[in-house]
Amino acid sequence: MPAGSEIAAANHSADPMMPRFLRVRRTVKETHDTITLELEDSQAAPRFAAGQFNMLYLFGAGEVAISISGSPGRPETLVHTIRGVGSLTVPLLRARRGDMLGVRGPYGSAWPVEEAARRRSDLLLLAGGIGLAPLRPVIYEVLRRRGEFGDVIILCGARTPADLLYRRELARWRAHPGITLKLIVDRAAAGWSGRVGVITDLLGAVQFDPANTIAMACGPELMMRFSYHELLRRGVPAHHVYMSMERNMKCAVGFCGHCQFSSVFICKDGPVFRADRIERLLGIREL
Repeated sequence: MPAGSEIAAANHSADPMMPRFLRVRRTVKETHDTITLELEDSQAAPRFAAGQFNMLYLFGAGEVAISISGSPGRPETLVHTIRGVGSLTVPLLRARRGDMLGVRGPYGSAWPVEEAARRRSDLLLLAGGIGLAPLRPVIYEVLRRRGEFGDVIILCGARTPADLLYRRELARWRAHPGITLKLIVDRAAAGWSGRVGVITDLLGAVQFDPANTIAMACGPELMMRFSYHELLRRGVPAHHVYMSMERNMKCAVGFCGHCQFSSVFICKDGPVFRADRIERLLGIREL
């Protein structure tokens, strides 16, 4: 599969600001404030790579950047998992089958799935809250091409057990040979018998070969920063760690400068970055 930036360039050579108009096929309520939205696309739908995002346009309101959370092997069905936290995402939670949305994309860089497949690397995925959504396409690719990867460790954190995404899929992933999945929450609830704490606590509970591991992290920046330092301490090379910076993106093509992160633009140069490229920036307050 071509790199994410190459895919995006091919898809938007005509007019990157022109949306397609797609109909909602299905919605799935994940938690009290999060849904997964499936959109019907044609067989000629633009290809996307795991880690890329689309701009979803809600008529009369505007558009918002949402990571693609579906399978790259099924581009005819565009899937986005949306947490309602603002003036655009909250109305999107009310979308119903048959509604029409505008879509621009895919945009941005991708997770290093092809590099991992070439090396037959082990994968360590760290997801905090809604950060599991951008990593879900990686898991789909691993399951679809299982023989091309080594062992896979998935570490997921959430505020409470009720905030965990993809409950049924979590159970299936955990049962799959060669996949280790561990969950942790900030606050327990009645019936929860799992771990309570932060994702770095889970890193201490798993074994992996640091020289042969590619790590991918998505979640709150504080979580990713501490996870990165713990991975370095465990011996994972800095250039084997990748992060998705889920900051607010407005235009997706670097015109507005809204998502500028020092000398880079998250919409064009990211959202997936090799960690050693941005580690200096992660420690700067208010950047």
